[in-house]
Amino acid sequence: MPTVRVADLEDDDFLLDVREDDEWKAGHAAGALHIPLSEFVARYGELTEAAPQDGRVHVICRSGGRSAQVTMYLAQQGVDAVNVDGGMQVWEAAGRPVVTDDGTPGHVL
Repeated sequence: MPTVRVADLEDDDFLLDVREDDEWKAGHAAGALHIPLSEFVARYGELTEAAPQDGRVHVICRSGGRSAQVTMYLAQQGVDAVNVDGGMQVWEAAGRPVVTDDGTPGHVL
């Protein structure tokens, strides 16, 4: 499973958040694309439209389990995807910003 540490992510890296709506609303990384795991296959086209051409997709969830599933699926589709180790829990613990939809500070559920 290709993985990347939160500390190794750059601010302009493409981030796909696969947590569910309630988790997203509580707080997420600014600029991330949100497609919940439960809707991922049906909404796959949204990812292919938004992801950078020939770029890497960094997949994140709360702790890394759901994002690992999506990372494996994307790899099978030929997408350069990596799982963000430790997910949003590590993101928040590392001091990375967590925001709500209106840009105010959020938190990880």
